[in-house]
Amino acid sequence: MSQEIIELTEETAQQGVSRRGFIKGAIAASAAVSSSNYLFRANGGTLLAQSAAAGAVERLITVNVNGRSRRIQVPPMETLSTTLRYTMGLTGTKIGCDRAECGACTVLVDGTPHYACSTLTHTVRGREVTTIEGLEGEDGTLHPMQQAVLEEQGFQCAFCMSGFIMNTVALLNENQNPTRKEAAEWLSGNLCRCADYDKILTSVERAAAITRGA
Repeated sequence: MSQEIIELTEETAQQGVSRRGFIKGAIAASAAVSSSNYLFRANGGTLLAQSAAAGAVERLITVNVNGRSRRIQVPPMETLSTTLRYTMGLTGTKIGCDRAECGACTVLVDGTPHYACSTLTHTVRGREVTTIEGLEGEDGTLHPMQQAVLEEQGFQCAFCMSGFIMNTVALLNENQNPTRKEAAEWLSGNLCRCADYDKILTSVERAAAITRGA
């Protein structure tokens, strides 16, 4: 027993309070303080939980991909490339650098090229997402760029192919007759590790010709 408690118990004994009674009172007071602290923490925790719930991002969302709406569960910080590949099974979208540098994951959002690896899935709600799987017509007709790649054998390993194709689709939607230089500048955000840029640009020119019906 500490010196302070010994002195206090001696003092209370002199005042007519028994040592046993003093200890009982100390224990009761301690229990009351602990109980009040518990209630305070519990109420505070409830308020914090309610506050977090009020500001939480909904995990169950609807996305429109390749003309089809799907209701899926997506964590707030999940990227579109992850959702497309591992939740929706659309593996045509590749994950290369995973830091918005190589362009292998390029998809179209409302017709504009976006790196799917740096786009949060929650940001595309209410927007139209198009992947490489959505380019083929209902009758099986390939997009002009897909057809041009087949004809020109535009890629070597083809890991980067879907990103290049999706970016070229956006280009041809804006300009059906781009020059080789214009195509190269437009596709500057897509990298080919095999360095088949010459054949890729030839495929773009062929795709433009197919688009024009030439």
